[in-house]
Amino acid sequence: MDNKKLTFSALLIALGTMTGHLIYIPVGVAKAFPVQHLINILSAVLLGPAYAVWNAFAISLLRNMLGTGSLLAFPGSMIGALIAGLLYQKFKSKGWALVGELIGTGLLGAVAAYPIARFLMGSGSTVFFFVIPFSLSAAGGAVIAYLFLKAVEKADSLSFIEDLN
Repeated sequence: MDNKKLTFSALLIALGTMTGHLIYIPVGVAKAFPVQHLINILSAVLLGPAYAVWNAFAISLLRNMLGTGSLLAFPGSMIGALIAGLLYQKFKSKGWALVGELIGTGLLGAVAAYPIARFLMGSGSTVFFFVIPFSLSAAGGAVIAYLFLKAVEKADSLSFIEDLN
């Protein structure tokens, strides 16, 4: 295992666990929490799909243990991280990582959250109920990730990122 990747992964997990519920974007009566999606994309681009999925799982688990998360975070974050990582790995394009997060979390993760909501949480929601809120949250995180990655690329100040891949 690579110590740099493990250390950066731990930093992202800590950041996601501690700030995931604090930073939100009001969307009508709902709140979108984009930090998880930002971390999914950063993990996918900088560390790869396996680390991205692990980071998403670890953040979801820790937030649930601390009482600041939801069981719905597991399918949404993990599927989004996986698709973002796989698309980035295949096309080597940050844009494809963003698309992967949007499709993985906004559509696939939202649909995968239905059985959890229905059978474990007792919700009477429909299959596609979570698509809009998950998509809005993923889109917010994707925009922030895009701006962050562009700023890092332009500043060329984080040379350690190149060493991660």
